[in-house]
This record gives sequence, structure tokens and C-alpha cells, in this order.
Amino acid sequence: MEKSQYESCLDMVKDVSLKELRDRLEEFARVRGWEQYHSPRNLLLALVGEVGELSEIFQWKGEVEKGLPNWSLEEKRHLEDELSDVLLYLIQLANVCGLDLGQAALTKMVKNAQKYPISNQSPSSHDY
Repeated sequence: MEKSQYESCLDMVKDVSLKELRDRLEEFARVRGWEQYHSPRNLLLALVGEVGELSEIFQWKGEVEKGLPNWSLEEKRHLEDELSDVLLYLIQLANVCGLDLGQAALTKMVKNAQKYPISNQSPSSHDY
């Protein structure tokens, strides 16, 4: 069976940028004629739906360990799929709103660093 254009790209890409994902998403939607449906509102609602599906994965598991050592490969793949759906809709939403999500995230990290400066206190001593 011949690989699709997207599957072939998986073999070549090790580290992908938000810009690369944005460009591929634009092309993916364009060739399918989906741009007409990709309004900010529609993308936001789709994103919320995907966050709901992501939440369902954790709904009855209680706390889980970092790295998910007790999860099956199938559970981890399902999690990857849902996380990817959330990421892709978020990138599309930022794009149709004319925002550079990567730059916005870096700017937000700077704001957070100013808002929450490093202190000598341990994390457990903070009131959250």
C-alpha cells in the first residue's frame, strides 16, 4: 500500500514547528474545501468538544503517575490522538484569528515569569 503525503512526511519530521503544523492544516482544509466552515466560533466549539474527549480519558482514573507507567500502549495512543486533536484545533483557531500562537505562548511565559518570580520558598509553601 502506498503511503499518503502526510504519512510520508512522518518519516522525515523529527521536530515540527507550530508554523509547519499551521501550514499543513491550512493545506489539508483547503484541498477538502473546509475553509468555509473554519470560523473562529466553529473551531472553538470543535476544540471544546475535543477537550471533552480528552477529559473522558482521565475521568475515572484518579491521579495518574507521570509517564503513565501503568497505561497500556492502546491507552497511550488514544491519549496521543486526543491531545493532537486539541493541539490542531487550537492552532487552527489562532490562525483564523490572525494570531501567532508560538509568539503568544512565549510572550505569556515572560508575563508568567514576571508574575511568579523565583523565590527561595518550596512549592508546597505557596497558597494556591
